[in-house]
Amino acid sequence: MSKLPQVEGKSIVESIAQLCEMYPGNVVFTTSFGFEDQVVTDIICSNNLPVEIVTLDTGRLFEETYKVFNRTIEKYKINIKTYHPSGQAVGKLLEEKGPFSFYKSVENRKGCCFIRKVEPLKKALSGKIVWITGLRSEQSENRQTLAPIEWDNGFEIFKYNPLHDWTLDKVKQHIKDNHVPYNVLHDRGFVSIGCAPCTRAINPGDDFRAGRWWWEDNSKKECGLHTQGK
Repeated sequence: MSKLPQVEGKSIVESIAQLCEMYPGNVVFTTSFGFEDQVVTDIICSNNLPVEIVTLDTGRLFEETYKVFNRTIEKYKINIKTYHPSGQAVGKLLEEKGPFSFYKSVENRKGCCFIRKVEPLKKALSGKIVWITGLRSEQSENRQTLAPIEWDNGFEIFKYNPLHDWTLDKVKQHIKDNHVPYNVLHDRGFVSIGCAPCTRAINPGDDFRAGRWWWEDNSKKECGLHTQGK
């Protein structure tokens, strides 16, 4: 691991611009079109920052997610590179375990996430040096120690988390003030939005991740994208 780039004391725009200057062509942002990711997309696009924006299409996303995807590329006049899971791997999974095997065990669910999300992410991050995310420290217990920038051992990449100390209210205010397209599922009680069979609305006061893999206990509620360690 190289020495972590210094971003403390700088604005988000200044930090991203610095990272792009340090590692030209090697800074990537992954979006799933939730509130936080839409804020980061707006900051990148509104300031013409040379960051590659990519997304993972698992094949099981909500229709509303595809709609905000479309509104985003129309508003910002950008291309969002899309990565898909291996058709062969998905086919094998469905043939051997069926379309809803993830409900049967944590092992099955993580296996599905690995095929549909982790493997495509590896391709998206391949050759890159900096990975920008929309993670916030208050999103879950696992993310409370989130740093502005950290080293991800699993993917061997610097991970920059510009919204690490933002509150959800601040995120929503940015969306409102800047007329940023957002997923209308957020208006229906969905907070963290992933694949349709694995996501549901939550009640006021519930944990941020309560709507994801609700049939599992909280200690297992990660999909493998952000559990690689520092």
